[in-house]
Amino acid sequence: MPRKPRYYLAGVPCHVISRGNNSNACFFENEDYQFYLECLSSACRRYAVSLHAYVLMTNHVHLLMTPTDREGISRVMQSIGRRYVQFVNVKYRKSGTLWEGRHKASLVDAERYLLVCYRYIEMNPVRANMVSKPDQYRWSSFHENSGIMPLKRVTPHDVYQRLGIDTSSRHNTYLDLFKTELRNDDTVISTVSWAAQFSMPLGDSRFCEQIENAVGRKLGYSRRGRPTATKKAK
Repeated sequence: MPRKPRYYLAGVPCHVISRGNNSNACFFENEDYQFYLECLSSACRRYAVSLHAYVLMTNHVHLLMTPTDREGISRVMQSIGRRYVQFVNVKYRKSGTLWEGRHKASLVDAERYLLVCYRYIEMNPVRANMVSKPDQYRWSSFHENSGIMPLKRVTPHDVYQRLGIDTSSRHNTYLDLFKTELRNDDTVISTVSWAAQFSMPLGDSRFCEQIENAVGRKLGYSRRGRPTATKKAK
């Protein structure tokens, strides 16, 4: 079966997931997480891609990024793949594949789902029962987006900027978002994970049609909108 193509568009945010091969660990020590983030930041700067949210789990990674051209995200992921895999193989005297094939990529309707993706990504360690609150997990963008730490790697999206008239009000509103029921909302979680799993747009029918028109082809799905089955995913 041919591989499903991934689509990127300039100015359209994208939820990217990269998993360890056979669900094996990708990170083993703090230094590994730190080096991955260095690779990520460097690649985003080089290829003019804005990083809005991220979480590094033991065996997979979630990223929310907006490119300035169609090739930006692919180049970022290729750069990270080369540098980080080489780092791990040398450090741990390993060889072979670290990541599970191709990463997943889901274009996001910013007005409807961008902040949902922020929370989905930064709540991942909570859903995995690794921590009870997102600020307890070190390797995510929650600390920057909530104002616990100054901005270092993330670039606020315009939708995020509209959360308040100044930095303090934006941080307060952002923290309030995490008081909602996203953690236990199976429908929302399933919608985001379904779109990412199948590299499909995350948005309503109008958004999907806009993406089809922009890429010049049908996207190959039989239905739009939320999936009928609810399935939790990390």
